[in-house]
Amino acid sequence: MVYFILISLGSSTPEYKNLRLLFLICLILIKMISRSILFSCFLLICLISFNTGLINCAKPDYWCVNTTYNPNTTAGSTYAENLNFLLSTLSSNASLASRNGFYNFTAGHDPSNMVYGLFLCRGDVNPDVCGQCVANGRGEILKTCSNQKTAFMSYDDCLLRYSNESMFSSADQGVMFAAQNTQNATNPDKFNQVLSDMLTEIASQAANDRSGKKFSIKEEDYSTFQRRLYALGQCTPDLTRLDCENCLSNAISQLPRYCPNSLGCRITYFSCNIRYDVNKFYNSTSPAPEPAPNLGPPPSPPSNSTGSEEGGGISTQTIVAIVVPISLAIALLVVGFCIARRPRKPYYAISETSGASEISITESLQYNLSDIQAATNNFAVGNRIGEGGFGPVYRGTLHNGQEIAVKRLSRSSAQGTEEFKNEIALVARLQHRNLVRLLGFCLEGEERILIYEFVTNKSLDYFLFDPEKQPLLDWSRRYKIIGGIARGLLYLHEDSRLRIIHRDLKASNVLLDRNMNPKIADFGMARLFGVDQSEGNTSKIAGTYGYMAPEYALHGLFSVKSDVFSFGVVVLEILSGKKNSQFNQAHGGDDLPSYAWRQWRDGTPLALVDPAIGDTYSRNEVIQSIHVGLLCVQDEIEQRPTMASIVLMLNSNSITLPAPNPPAYFGRSRTQSSPNDLPVSDTSTSNKSPPNPSINDVSITELHPR
Repeated sequence: MVYFILISLGSSTPEYKNLRLLFLICLILIKMISRSILFSCFLLICLISFNTGLINCAKPDYWCVNTTYNPNTTAGSTYAENLNFLLSTLSSNASLASRNGFYNFTAGHDPSNMVYGLFLCRGDVNPDVCGQCVANGRGEILKTCSNQKTAFMSYDDCLLRYSNESMFSSADQGVMFAAQNTQNATNPDKFNQVLSDMLTEIASQAANDRSGKKFSIKEEDYSTFQRRLYALGQCTPDLTRLDCENCLSNAISQLPRYCPNSLGCRITYFSCNIRYDVNKFYNSTSPAPEPAPNLGPPPSPPSNSTGSEEGGGISTQTIVAIVVPISLAIALLVVGFCIARRPRKPYYAISETSGASEISITESLQYNLSDIQAATNNFAVGNRIGEGGFGPVYRGTLHNGQEIAVKRLSRSSAQGTEEFKNEIALVARLQHRNLVRLLGFCLEGEERILIYEFVTNKSLDYFLFDPEKQPLLDWSRRYKIIGGIARGLLYLHEDSRLRIIHRDLKASNVLLDRNMNPKIADFGMARLFGVDQSEGNTSKIAGTYGYMAPEYALHGLFSVKSDVFSFGVVVLEILSGKKNSQFNQAHGGDDLPSYAWRQWRDGTPLALVDPAIGDTYSRNEVIQSIHVGLLCVQDEIEQRPTMASIVLMLNSNSITLPAPNPPAYFGRSRTQSSPNDLPVSDTSTSNKSPPNPSINDVSITELHPR
């Protein structure tokens, strides 16, 4: 314990060696008085030193994952060698002042073994502290996340991160850490107002930091007794201004949820963090100051030997800085003893993968029309990559080299301004690896445009329903796509702060990235609820025949279970390679769920499987997926599982699944099942001339305010 305190006191200069000796003597004297009181004193010193920057009493936040077994991550492999080289390179660069507290690096040449990594030090720490923090993180991340392909380690002074996929220049908010001060404000209204203003200004200042650090600090009085509030915000410097401000805004939006009225809180994402406290936790120096004019040489040090390093003495300021806290601790031994024995709610950490957030539609999300025209070559035909109910979709490249997908609302589209704003407000709140990320929007004159991340491999229907491309979707890829869609819907239904019902899930609204990971798209007709709401109704139906749940198609009732029904249809389409809306033409009037249930009932479920998959599939996984799909399309709403149950079913071989009942529409004719008692706007394009499968097939929507 004594050694832990001593090594926290600083460098190995003669001055600090004597300082450590002085501190050791003080601790030995205290120990002679009482072992229990020494422990109380240690806790009190930790509390004091944590606020003065001497001792970091907090454990690091960490996250590591290896979701699929990868032999390349075992010890001695090429991946492991690249990882060690990467971490060594990061550590050796951390103490260089020229790095400005941030550095990224890639190790390896073979894409299957490449490792990407970076470190970020808090904007106010000096290079020596940065280097020591990254060095500590290097050892800790290898020990804690052994043989993991993705890892993240965060301390007060720095964070360290590596992955087998590039994370550079990308705002990653998939995992969140929260730490809370257990004390609450006595005047929460005044406190929260001051805090809100401070953090809003910090997010803007950090995003626009000209020094390149993307770092900002601020302090304000928050009470009539001139009590101070300190706050800090920081992004990785490789983020764009827009991504940085969005990331910090997301973090700020989590404060009321995890730290309501708290006097201190820290929210950490992979790419940014926000923190505030009534105790000062950063250095006094301003982040990345402008070079000061040369006003002459600095004042000479005192001539007496007590301040010289050669004499081995200790300066008066240093003695005061160390002895005063120790003396205060000794004077308060009794109080410290009581504090140590009193049960207290700890300062705790929370790890969450939701990444949910609320972002206001601000200027930070708005693009100029001229920038979009330049990116798409003025909406050139050669840049056009798809056509949906929303209008044409274009591929573009921004001036910084980032590829985007531009969805341009056609003037003849039935989707109006309200639906346009609805999609912006919804998608801007969502951050998940299985959802398409909204980058911004453009609203000038008659132009209404959405700007999304560009997803490389177009939509699921582009591969799934094309006989020439079906073989590219082997079973392992199809199974991964099913799981990814399920996780994306689970996030919408339960893991975001507000429950979101998509209402138009279909194969054309699932995009595939370069690794064939699915991303759910098109939220133009999604409905947003409070966490305690799960259903609603509408006077007009907007959706796609073949995917709509019966209670929605017939009566306008929609809920999380109507999304579950749509998911079940998509699962059966993925398994069969057949489109539900065209299936009845070739199978005597049966729709796809009815055909699948007949095969299940007759004991021949594998007859449903797409021949293009071949014989390389896992029989258990296929049967389990068919079973889950049939449970999702059951007629009775209550019998359909939740998305949380579905994700569990798909990831466990030990769960006994209930027997599926006949699906909706089973045994009925198409005319009987057609929703004819409510006005319907079908978002499918089957009656039009067949368009090329789009990268973002967006639905025409008719909505009314709730």
